[in-house]
Order: sequence, then structure tokens, then C-alpha cells
Amino acid sequence: MKPVTLLLALLLSHAAHADAPPEDIPMYAVSLVGSPYRLGGTTPETGLDCSGFVGHVFKQTLGVLLPRTSVAISKATRILTQPELQPGDLVFFNTMRSAFSHVGIYLGDNRFVHAASNRSGKVMVSSLNDQYWRDRFDGARRIAPEIQAAPVDAAE
Repeated sequence: MKPVTLLLALLLSHAAHADAPPEDIPMYAVSLVGSPYRLGGTTPETGLDCSGFVGHVFKQTLGVLLPRTSVAISKATRILTQPELQPGDLVFFNTMRSAFSHVGIYLGDNRFVHAASNRSGKVMVSSLNDQYWRDRFDGARRIAPEIQAAPVDAAE
């Protein structure tokens, strides 16, 4: 079974929770695996950085505009403990000797999807169990319902 097919099967079989993020967030995020990395990038066609990737996914799936940087996204979201993580939640890492310098979207089964510059130069799936990510884990967050309900400005 292909890794993407396996991930989609895991996502679809995961039990629903009332306050969990919508299922289309991780499904759309996985569909972008292989998209190129570009510092400052915000579209799959021209390349994405980590916060541009997360922002693009949430804009396309929920129609909301998130802050542009991973630090600002961390401040605009609700703190979770790792056991509370649901597919579609955000995971943050200290990759540049700075808190919340990298962000990805949790998929379930300790896996997350993110735009990685040094590891592959593209959007990829990684494991929270990998020592590199485990050592740099900064916490988990969820997009608050009030953010989910806020529409993207029509001028954007």
C-alpha cells in the first residue's frame, strides 16, 4: 500500500471528536506532499515554506487566513497537550534555536506533514517519533473555533 493511501486510510478510520479539526484539513495537506519548498512561499505551484504551507491548507479547507509566521500562528491558536492531538491540529518545533520556528499539520499515528527545507526541499510526511523531531518538539496547538468561523477577507 502506498504511504499516502495508508495515511488517508488512517485518517478516515480515526474516530471523530466534537472539537476536532475538520477531516479535510489533513486530507488536503497530504495531497500536497511533494510540492516544492521555497522560503517565503505560499502556493504549491511556486513553493511553500512551513507557515506558508499551513496557511495555504487552512485557507483552502476552512476559508480562513492565518498569521504568516509560525510564531504568530502559535500565538493565535489554542494550546494542546500531545495526547489531545487530533488530525488537522498543528505541531510546532524549535529548528532554528528559536521557539516555534517550524510548524506542521498532525495526521494521526504520530505523523505530521510539513514543508521541509533541509530534509527534502519539499512537502513531506515525518514522524514525531524520529529523534530529530522529538528533540525539537515545541508543542501542539488547535485552530480555535472562532478563527475557524472567521471568513477570509474578500480583498485577499
